[in-house]
Amino acid sequence: MRSHAPSLVGRDPQIALLERALTEARQGRGGVVFLVGEAGVGKSRLAAEAVGRALDAGMRVLRGRSSTTGPAVPFRPLTEALMSLFRGGEPMDDLPLGPYRPVLGRLIPDWDTGERESSSMVILGEAVLRLLTAAGRGQGQLLLLEDLHDADPETLGVLEYLVDNLEYSPVLLLATVRTDFSEALDLAQSARRRGVAALVELPPLTRPQVHGMIAAQLGAEGPDEVPEAVLQRLWEDSAGSPYLVEELLQSMIGAGTLVQGPQGWRAVGDLRSDVSSTLARGILRRIDRLGAQGLTLLSAAAVLGRRFPLTVLQRMTGVDDRALLSHLHAGVAARLVIPDEPAPDWYAFRHSLTVEALFTQMTPGQRAELARRGAEAAEELHPGLGGDWCALAAGLRCEAGDRIEAGLLFAEAGGRALAAGALGSAVTLLSSAEGLLAEAGDPQARAEVLENLLPALAEAGDFARAFELAEDLHVLSGSGLSPARLAALHTRLAKVAHTAGRWSDGNRQIVRARQMLASAPDEATAAAVDVTAAYLALDTPGPDRTQHAEKLARSAADTAERYALPVVACQASELLATVARERDPQESQAMLEQALATAERHRLPLQRMYAATRMGGNAWLAEGDTSGLLAARAEALRLGSVHLVHTVDGILVLDAVLRGDYEGARAAAAECLAVVRRLRLAPAVRYVLMAQSVLEAHRGDRTAMLAALAAFTEWDGAGSQEEPLCLGLARAFCALLEEDRELARAELRAVVALEADNPSTYHLSGTHGLVLLLDVLAGDADRARHDEVTATAVARMRWNRQFVLLADAVLLGREGAGARAAAAVESALALAQPYPLAQHLGLRLIADAAHQDGWGDPVGWLRRAEHHFHERDTAAVAGACRAALRRLGAPVHQHRTGTSGIPDQLRAQGVTVREFEVFRLLAERLGNKDIADRLFISPRTAEKHIASLITKTGAANRADLCARSAALRSS
Repeated sequence: MRSHAPSLVGRDPQIALLERALTEARQGRGGVVFLVGEAGVGKSRLAAEAVGRALDAGMRVLRGRSSTTGPAVPFRPLTEALMSLFRGGEPMDDLPLGPYRPVLGRLIPDWDTGERESSSMVILGEAVLRLLTAAGRGQGQLLLLEDLHDADPETLGVLEYLVDNLEYSPVLLLATVRTDFSEALDLAQSARRRGVAALVELPPLTRPQVHGMIAAQLGAEGPDEVPEAVLQRLWEDSAGSPYLVEELLQSMIGAGTLVQGPQGWRAVGDLRSDVSSTLARGILRRIDRLGAQGLTLLSAAAVLGRRFPLTVLQRMTGVDDRALLSHLHAGVAARLVIPDEPAPDWYAFRHSLTVEALFTQMTPGQRAELARRGAEAAEELHPGLGGDWCALAAGLRCEAGDRIEAGLLFAEAGGRALAAGALGSAVTLLSSAEGLLAEAGDPQARAEVLENLLPALAEAGDFARAFELAEDLHVLSGSGLSPARLAALHTRLAKVAHTAGRWSDGNRQIVRARQMLASAPDEATAAAVDVTAAYLALDTPGPDRTQHAEKLARSAADTAERYALPVVACQASELLATVARERDPQESQAMLEQALATAERHRLPLQRMYAATRMGGNAWLAEGDTSGLLAARAEALRLGSVHLVHTVDGILVLDAVLRGDYEGARAAAAECLAVVRRLRLAPAVRYVLMAQSVLEAHRGDRTAMLAALAAFTEWDGAGSQEEPLCLGLARAFCALLEEDRELARAELRAVVALEADNPSTYHLSGTHGLVLLLDVLAGDADRARHDEVTATAVARMRWNRQFVLLADAVLLGREGAGARAAAAVESALALAQPYPLAQHLGLRLIADAAHQDGWGDPVGWLRRAEHHFHERDTAAVAGACRAALRRLGAPVHQHRTGTSGIPDQLRAQGVTVREFEVFRLLAERLGNKDIADRLFISPRTAEKHIASLITKTGAANRADLCARSAALRSS
């Protein structure tokens, strides 16, 4: 006689916690719960209870399970869970996912565009988070991931991100994890320490709970209806494990030592036995009842793994459909297997102990034979072994003892994982391939594996392992590999070194690659060597690094054109454009257009996007035009290039700062920084932090600027491309707003020294603009120096050009060309129109020189600057402007309410608030008495204001003044 279905006993506190978590998720306060316990303690049963309660509450349930079938397959549990979203018939294509939808193509085949740039797990984590949030809005969602201890590293990488960011979503993540050591358990414990997840440890059942479970299993009213010896034996042997209670109870019933009669349950014979052997015998006894064919079927399934596909199982055993389903249904009834709900046509063993019991009755030869048949079945049913089948077949071939074939399959699966950006799985699979092929003595195949494994290790940050493999290149050198193949391997190592920032190691690998090619030249391979060497040259300290990089890139570009190497051609053109921008913008533009055309001709969307982004960046530097960047950003959104989207966002933040939109820049920086910090996009983080430091500096807040610069340094800011901007755009401007011109010049001298030793490709640090102006004002730069600077392309960039024109004006004034000097100022003001801080600071800086040399309108310029800085609470500069006005003998007006409403031209002419009120009424051609009545002043006072207005504005008479007032009102 069989026992009844298992009951959920002794888990009331855990159920209450899960019920609260589900309620909070429905209310938009998501969370994470890890169910942790030993095998058989009831994690799956408790998770099933949570699923039932979620469904009863109208929540959506997504389920996925990790697998021990073959090697870990990237994202299996996540893919299984998310694919259920698309089986319910609800439209998912309109969800607001932005640039993250193409990223999700790695998990959802229908959304795979084949155009993915990033391999970051956290970017994919953000994409999954947004999908879950959008899909769960309005009803709440339970994401259940079982057996997380068997999960692949990519799944854990995404989960780590979700765990930290589910708090304000309508999603509850529930995961089951064994207490055995695993990365999943580390993740759960770390999340609990950080306070972002609940870790529910399921303890063994207590003695009363075990007794209650036994009674429920046997259909008894209570434990007193069960023989005491049975209760005692099961308590001692199960150690409180619900699974062991159930299995041992089944074994007692099956062995006939526990029987039911008219008087109830009674024990017969000796109940004592070894637990493990008892379990194995009990499980095998139930399997034996399925017959010889049932045993063969389940033995074959065990070789496939705890989860197994029915199609492969049927092909490797040769059973027909009827027999297959009959035995599976019998296995379900015997509580040996269950349908694997998230994946149709897959079944799973209820417990890993069932698999272990089956292995005890198989010899190694039998397991190897079954593995061979399983691999052959997978290969026959799935030609090409797409998807997960390649990794499954590789594992089966390895177990069958076919080392070379297994190595080749692992290499293929690893290459696919690398192309999909699944770095953790790629490293695991490729490492397995490398080890097998090294043992088999196949240098050609091993070299092919290394060409993928080396960049995978670099991207994964495992540089030590990558350089360990470098030693094996000496072995491969004498194994018959061609010099071109060996050179390609050394070039791969050079790229690893470049990624790691180890330029000296990279240069050594370039030397070895060239040595390999010296005996057998191969121009196509040499082109890849040259373009890699060019990027290393840009990182290698030295005053001539840009020239060296340019020479190498030109060589690579020439060879790429002859041998039709489109990726090398694009990479070379982009580097050449970066270097040429400082020398000749037209040449830089031509290089980018060439890269763009190559990318379009060879259908390389990512290379096209990079070229378009650099073209937009050039236009922004040249004229302050952001339209190209915005277009490139839209393209990046379409392709799902999250990294590039946020890179452009950082440039737009800096643009907003320079344009004086401080509040907009602050909000955009905070939003962008929150995402890029979460995604760990270090270059984007540094750029936004640099822009934040510039923002605080341009507001004159040194404390806030220093805090932003400290955060910048923490993200490896020292020595980065953004560092000169921190000095020139932030520190120098902050000093100028503190009226400390010498400190500003010192900061700029530091920029010049920094860029002299290590030329930079960033050109807004002031070396070709603000430095010249301050040096001219200090008498340290003459016309020859001005001409030298203006001859450069960098000086013609809009931000720099405004300061160059002001320097020219000061020099012209000293040379006695006052009219030309004033015209140069007007040109500078027009150029600086988008940049109000720079525009008014420029006027403040040149006013004293203009007064001293007798040209221009220094009083008007100082008044404009004083009003601007007063309105923005920049006290030092506003006070300096007022002091300068007093030195020039000009009246200094008090600031009254309404000053901001006076047009700039009238304010510069010294018109007061009350005079402006009179001026506005003159548009109606009112008399003095009417004006006085309107403003509650005397007619005599109105007359004095009108006389002052005629003097200040230069109007011919009262009629002319009225006409000017009417023109202002109509405009």
